[in-house]
Amino acid sequence: MADLRRKVTILGATGSIGVSTLDVISRNESAFNVFALTANSNVEKMLEQCLATQPRFAVMRNDESAAQLRQLLKLSEASATEVLSGEAGLNHVASHADVDDVVAAIVGGAGLKPTMAAVEAGKKILLANKESLVMSGRLFMEAVAKHDATLLPVDSEHNAIFQCLANGASAHACGVRKIMLTGSGGPFLRRTVESFVDVTPAEACAHPNWSMGQKISVDSATMMNKGLELIEAKWLFDVSPDQIEFVVHPQSVVHSMVEYDDGAVVAQLGQPDMRTPIAHTLAWPERIDSGVPALDFMAMSKLEFEAADLERFPCLSLARRAAEGPQSDSIALNAANEIAVQAFLDELIGFADIPIVNKTVLDDTADAEPATIDEVLIIDASARKSALRLIEQIECDRAGPKRRQDA
Repeated sequence: MADLRRKVTILGATGSIGVSTLDVISRNESAFNVFALTANSNVEKMLEQCLATQPRFAVMRNDESAAQLRQLLKLSEASATEVLSGEAGLNHVASHADVDDVVAAIVGGAGLKPTMAAVEAGKKILLANKESLVMSGRLFMEAVAKHDATLLPVDSEHNAIFQCLANGASAHACGVRKIMLTGSGGPFLRRTVESFVDVTPAEACAHPNWSMGQKISVDSATMMNKGLELIEAKWLFDVSPDQIEFVVHPQSVVHSMVEYDDGAVVAQLGQPDMRTPIAHTLAWPERIDSGVPALDFMAMSKLEFEAADLERFPCLSLARRAAEGPQSDSIALNAANEIAVQAFLDELIGFADIPIVNKTVLDDTADAEPATIDEVLIIDASARKSALRLIEQIECDRAGPKRRQDA
């Protein structure tokens, strides 16, 4: 008997979105089958996932990790999974003829090419990699239309907006006045700005509501995640940046809102658990069990909302500026932020240096509207080099006084 289950490729399977997706699929095994899993270098976690789901393919980012996984699977004698590696492997499992759904959850710019491969193959894409749209914007949306792909947002905010727009109805056609992107404000909403210079990576990654990977946790602490979401929302819903407003909502219960011309405001509410938007996009236009408990309205004490403090979170202003500028601005801002966040996690720069690196690289970026993905990647690479040089300068400046003290 033919297997009628939808075949799913998960790009970034060992990250938080990938793990949550596998949890949702495990609750709905009659409807979905794991076709392929991909990871960067976490061989141990990938082995565990392969043995549990028996995918047809597993892809590691480099040959060394792939060889390790291949050997471990061979020793287990319990899997027929074929192991691939590199960009070619990622593109293969993203565009394979047998695949129905592609969960795009690779963190950062590295997810752009395999996600685009899925688009060009006309797949249903569950987009959790916001950088694909941030970096390539117009090119990405044009490819979605050209190849008749289905694009569904997994980010909780964009998924909420999608639902508030009657499952993706045109913002223009249905009279949208404003989109309100909600965000908790992260772990430093009430911390003094003066103390930001002392923030540690552990503190920045301790989000009060969500369980996320390190990069997105730091982005939440700087609120750059909201800034990137503004750029993404601009392209997803075809609205101008001035129609998008940041709203701080510490409880993370209202995931975003849409205000209409007649004064009505539609909001999507739920637990702060990524399994809800994952389940929504996997089953769309139907609904399935996500494993997430319903909200208990009687147990909720209050829901708070406030304007975002742009002095506390300067990355918000940088992102709005990029959204209003040429595509090169968004590419450069995203690239600089990735480099700066990693440098902070590696304790090479301070938390307060992240927006400084981002602004400096953005200021130095020449205006450009790339016509191809290769041109996007050239701008991306240049911005990363600029960010790395700036970080080296910050390190040198800090080492100078220390050397004088030691002397």
